[in-house]
Amino acid sequence: MKEEKTIVPANGYLMLFVFLILFFGGIASTIITQNPLFLLIIVLSLLVAPGFIMVQPNGSRVLLLFGKYVGSVKQNGFYWVNPLYTKKKISLRASNFDSERLKVNDKLGNPVMISTILVWRVQDTYKAAFDVDNYENFVKVQTDAAVRKLASMYPYDNFADDGHEEDITLRSSVNEVSEALEKEVDERLSIAGIEVLEARIGYLAYAQEIANAMLKRQQATAIVAARHKIVEGAVSMVEMALNELGKKEIVELDDERKAAMVSNLMVILCGDKDASPIVNAGTLNH
Repeated sequence: MKEEKTIVPANGYLMLFVFLILFFGGIASTIITQNPLFLLIIVLSLLVAPGFIMVQPNGSRVLLLFGKYVGSVKQNGFYWVNPLYTKKKISLRASNFDSERLKVNDKLGNPVMISTILVWRVQDTYKAAFDVDNYENFVKVQTDAAVRKLASMYPYDNFADDGHEEDITLRSSVNEVSEALEKEVDERLSIAGIEVLEARIGYLAYAQEIANAMLKRQQATAIVAARHKIVEGAVSMVEMALNELGKKEIVELDDERKAAMVSNLMVILCGDKDASPIVNAGTLNH
């Protein structure tokens, strides 16, 4: 048998009633009749006792008879099974797994620290019990392997200045990365009968040895982008000023004076500090 078989054993309350009748009936008969043969009834009742099992909600018992798989009990309740059965308890509850922070290389080769939060539960008790050695350890190992593979598939962030422009990155594409991680982990854990309910990145950062360098790079990129916007706006404002002066014929400016005006306006508009104006008390020529 290579697949799970769900069974419903005998009612435990009925067998408990039979056990009590045999046990106390054997004791009473032995005392009354003084016949030691009734002790066999007491021994028989004691042999029945190990067959009682209790299955809690979202729990299960895997039954084996001398190494042969008999079936799995998933319905909660009080039951009685063959006392010779080996009963292995497997929880069907959802479990959380918060992996350790792993140092891996992203698609561009940058070392990053990454961890994942996994929500899983056992779906197939046969696979969980017999297809893998230890299904809980199997979850941990395969999740770490899936995270390492995922990190190597995507860059940490986009670097447009280096020509690396990706649609999906580990930092910004949270939903897409989570879906890819969940699919990868689910494929790996299906051999153990594990169902993946959710898989998400729990921690993500550059490794310590390059964190400072990458922070400076991000700051430099932000400064360059801000300067670009400032220059673009300043050019637009200078152009507007020259057009308005010429349209309203406020002052006649030759090319040399236009160049000086443009230079002064660009210094004022693009400077980090406030400009200190100098009042020209003479004429345009002095």
